[in-house]
Amino acid sequence: MKFSEEKLSKVQEIVARYPEGKQKSALIPVLHLAQEEWGWLSPETMDYVAELLQLKPVEVYEVATFYSMYHLKPVGKYVFEVCQTGPCMLRGSDEIIAYIKEKLNIGVGETTADGLFTLKTVECLGACGYAPMMQMGKYFKEHLTKERIDQIVEECRQNAAANN
Repeated sequence: MKFSEEKLSKVQEIVARYPEGKQKSALIPVLHLAQEEWGWLSPETMDYVAELLQLKPVEVYEVATFYSMYHLKPVGKYVFEVCQTGPCMLRGSDEIIAYIKEKLNIGVGETTADGLFTLKTVECLGACGYAPMMQMGKYFKEHLTKERIDQIVEECRQNAAANN
């Protein structure tokens, strides 16, 4: 497991943003690069990042396990990260989570058999006024209802079919 020359150059560019000896500051963006490259952060991937940044592996594990944006096991093409904190719960996120589980026949932390969808629950995503909501990659899906979930799932399936 190694980054391509292009990605290694990007890592060097990121590390160069910080003072010498402060390469740990590059950890979050380098973990993003690794996840883009391999889809998730395996222990081997995290060890590789630790080696690149001259860190102890535990320093990488601490960061990767803290943030919900990092995937510590393989995930589907579409990751539904549903907020489960107070404001979203008050607006029905627990029902939305239950509906997604039923619709996709998966539990939280699981991926559909076809590899398209993974369901995760996450802490506050900072969009309480749009609750219940979820994040899909870089995008927020807000004011969720069962009908909205049906629409999102169908759009994802159509997109996946069009790209195969």
